[in-house]
Amino acid sequence: MPNAFRRLPRTLLLALVLASPAAAAQPVADTVVITAARLLDVRSGRYVEQPQLLVRDGRVVSIERAGAPVPDGARRVDLAGLTLVPGLIDMHTHLDSDPSYGGYTGLQFSDRFWSMLAVKHAERTLMAGFTTVRNVGSDAWNDVGLREAIDEGKVPGPRVVSAAYSFGATGGHCDSTYFPPSMAQKSPYNADSPEEARKVVRELRKYGARVIKVCATGGVFSRNTEPGQQQMSLAEMQAVADEAHQWGLKVAAHAHGAAGIKDAIRAGIDTIEHASLIDDEGIRLAKQRGAWLSMDIYNTEYTQAEGKKNGVLEDNLRKDREIADLQRENFRRAHAAGAKMVYGTDAGIYPHGDNARQLAVMVRYGMSPLQAIQSATLNASQALGRDDVGVLEAGRWADLVAVAGDPLADVRVLETVPVVIKGGAVVKDARTGD
Repeated sequence: MPNAFRRLPRTLLLALVLASPAAAAQPVADTVVITAARLLDVRSGRYVEQPQLLVRDGRVVSIERAGAPVPDGARRVDLAGLTLVPGLIDMHTHLDSDPSYGGYTGLQFSDRFWSMLAVKHAERTLMAGFTTVRNVGSDAWNDVGLREAIDEGKVPGPRVVSAAYSFGATGGHCDSTYFPPSMAQKSPYNADSPEEARKVVRELRKYGARVIKVCATGGVFSRNTEPGQQQMSLAEMQAVADEAHQWGLKVAAHAHGAAGIKDAIRAGIDTIEHASLIDDEGIRLAKQRGAWLSMDIYNTEYTQAEGKKNGVLEDNLRKDREIADLQRENFRRAHAAGAKMVYGTDAGIYPHGDNARQLAVMVRYGMSPLQAIQSATLNASQALGRDDVGVLEAGRWADLVAVAGDPLADVRVLETVPVVIKGGAVVKDARTGD
């Protein structure tokens, strides 16, 4: 409190506060009633027929049968004939990446070009029915600023769990690997010891990271790394996990190779991204330690079809080809063995807004439609450690999509979402052309 105000008598301070416009304008609860043909309960896998959701200030208050009493003055949203599903969650996105520019082609633009693209990508993602995303790596704090702008209501977009910079070893997948020494390009957050890793976690959290992302192994779309190479030690990853968990943050590890996957799980990392070359021991460890697998088994269909045209280097396309079918078969094996799965697509490697296309691929490789939907709703909320998204029930945000048809019979109906509601507000209604 400024010194001038400290000298005022307490009674005068109280009078000033009560007389202020903010105090005089008492907030009025915004109440909405949403009805539809049915609602998918993702916990039980059963439909609730003729549901009526009472929503107040963006959160679900109750779910009853249509025709139950509603408060006077409540706004009504009638989604007759449609099926309600919780707003979808993508656990692996890069909102400031655009697959149209591969290899070196992105160098034609200024740094802030990518910040601007992130705004449009966020809107496309929301319009596709993804009301929450985890953005596991961006440049220049783009996802932090985007999250803040969305939360302030300045731009449309999903709820963003921002990682800010992903980081790892010098010369590894999270470093800048495309340039000669004369250009002195490197990530500002390389960590080559447990002590350095702890400091990076602290700094990223300080400036807005809400999840920590590390690169345990090499990758497909970096240069001079191979997906199977382990690039962070067990001790370094343990330091990351311990420090992040101390601050209440979850940790994600980019890990394609079997050794890196296993050490990431042993280190206590919460979600394993890609998990392409996971072996039987890795699957057993994931089950024993409760680690979630986030396996992006759709995007290769885009990268192999469009990558060369977009400027992706042949060496990157070669790695993509070599790993694609192995990852998909290992997804099948891990799921059949009972490993915990979440929905992560690596959007940004393929176009934003196509996030739901992976659902059908997950079904093709062994999941039921319900299990695929659960991976993007119930499971994802559990992996995030959040009890406010992922399920339509009292106390959670009224984030939902409404679709025509039966997603438990044909999960592809979620690829075309006519209605999206976030926090009780209709943000898309294709039935009216909005």
